[in-house]
Amino acid sequence: MGFAACILLLLAVAIAPASLASPTHTASPVVDLGYARYQGSHNSTYDIDVFRGIRYAAPPVGNLRWQAPQEPRWNRTAIFSAVDQPPICPQSGGAKLPKAYHFNSALGDEDCLFLNVYTPPGAKDLPVLLWIHGGGYGLNGATYDPSEWMKTNNNGFISVMIQYRLGAFGFLASEDVHRHGVLNAGLLDMRFALRWTQRHISKFGGDPSRVTVGGESSGAGAAMLQAMAYGGREDGLFNNARLPFDDLIYNCIIAASPYTPTQYHYNDTVPTNNYYDFAARAGCYHERHTPDSSFECLVRSDTDTLQYASGNISTSGAWGTFAFLPVTDGDFIRELPSKQLLQRKISGKRILSGNNANDGVPLSPPTITTDSEFWRYVKSTFPLFTNSDYLGLLAAYRSWSSPKGSIPLYDTLGDRGPTALNQSEFANGLQQTVFDIFAETTFDCPSYWLADAFSGAHGKESWKYQYSVTPAFHGADLSAYFSVGKKLPTSGFRHAFQKILGSFIIKNTPIISIHDAKGGASNATLPCGTNGNISWPRWHESSPVLMNLNTTGGTLVRDTVTDHLAYWLREDPGVTNDFRLADAATWEGGRRRRCDFWRSVSPRVPY
Repeated sequence: MGFAACILLLLAVAIAPASLASPTHTASPVVDLGYARYQGSHNSTYDIDVFRGIRYAAPPVGNLRWQAPQEPRWNRTAIFSAVDQPPICPQSGGAKLPKAYHFNSALGDEDCLFLNVYTPPGAKDLPVLLWIHGGGYGLNGATYDPSEWMKTNNNGFISVMIQYRLGAFGFLASEDVHRHGVLNAGLLDMRFALRWTQRHISKFGGDPSRVTVGGESSGAGAAMLQAMAYGGREDGLFNNARLPFDDLIYNCIIAASPYTPTQYHYNDTVPTNNYYDFAARAGCYHERHTPDSSFECLVRSDTDTLQYASGNISTSGAWGTFAFLPVTDGDFIRELPSKQLLQRKISGKRILSGNNANDGVPLSPPTITTDSEFWRYVKSTFPLFTNSDYLGLLAAYRSWSSPKGSIPLYDTLGDRGPTALNQSEFANGLQQTVFDIFAETTFDCPSYWLADAFSGAHGKESWKYQYSVTPAFHGADLSAYFSVGKKLPTSGFRHAFQKILGSFIIKNTPIISIHDAKGGASNATLPCGTNGNISWPRWHESSPVLMNLNTTGGTLVRDTVTDHLAYWLREDPGVTNDFRLADAATWEGGRRRRCDFWRSVSPRVPY
């Protein structure tokens, strides 16, 4: 199993004539959306109708750059082919990452506000999964295929895969942008796609009142921000003065390793400097220019010039960082996530919140070997910390001084023996502490805080899991959801995991039968509950219990990606599911305590 595939520029949607019909059950199903008609295809292997490249918003080009998404223009002169993948948005990669990690910048098409729909023929009132892709708010697109995930659940739900503006096109921020355009344009695109789903999913057989918003990494972080939007108010959900989102409803969230990077105010020094750097690289910032003329120049600029500027700035920062990210704008995003989640100001009814065992790989530097290198990393990553904060970090990660090479590399068991504080499959000692700090600040603690926010609010509920199937680095779980053509993780685990996620989408609970959790192996280890189901208590802040999803047995095979990234994989025959409940407070050497530390210093991270 390799890393996430590099996203390439894909062909635009072609136009092909065909006869009009309501959604059909043939090899060429047609749907009429009112503003346009689309003809998809039928996948007989999975018995799913697929519509790729449906336009949900007007092209965000020309005068619509850095503006709120607009309704697509009506075009009923032909039936549009919805067979090919839509054009990908401009890609702005992560900084300092070797090409083997596939986080690379690439040219795309600004006209990229499309989505894909996967639906069973003849569907009626089925629940809906709307998936927001990850990629640091700078990479990827609607390229994931949920067909096997759907078939595992007897095609009991419909899937919508969306695209949104990335990099500088979606997350350019400054006082100039605030004055002349919109901030967090990429988040508004997602919101517009949610609104599109409310309006149109019934035409594909979906129930707009049963929508689960899911995502991994920045997709999960974006789902979190959508739930926090406008202060997380429940009354008039997704309603604001500029866009009519009052008809927008969703019930559930699947947040897999929610990416929660530093979140600055829109006119803070960091986003403002990135804005002026972007303008300068585009030839739009000179001493004689006023700020207004810089923005106007950017609106008129050549797309390739802007794409190179966005990609080059994003790849020039510290290891694994992305330059253009969501900001606190005072409207859509009003608080830091750490603060607002503590106040439980969040919309939606329930959440399935997860993280990976080794989320610190590969977005944190892999070459830390000495005390000086460690402290250089810490102080550059958290420059606003006080001396007291640094001492607090030292106390929280007091096991960090284990010398490199003193213990072998192997996965920890989470609640006994060496823990994530000083040990993993990838590293130990100082290096493992770097991985652990990055994982907990960026993914793991936010997943705890999300679970807390939903468990402590009236009428809400949450469940928590950790994906521990080796190698469990950040993003390794994608092949377990989008498993078409994948061999790892093994079929028994994929079946159980997809059943868990499908049950949450369809039945509002991740609890599945023992039969399904076994994944075809009679000797699987499972927490047994009642009525032939697994046991999985709801998450409560006072008694936090998570489900550790792992496998054991089989043949261990070594996979080497780079000099600093190598890991073991378990291959059949003989791999069995190993699911067990764990006390999340003491998990991984007391992760809950370390998350409390990070919340206490969150204004100085800031996140």
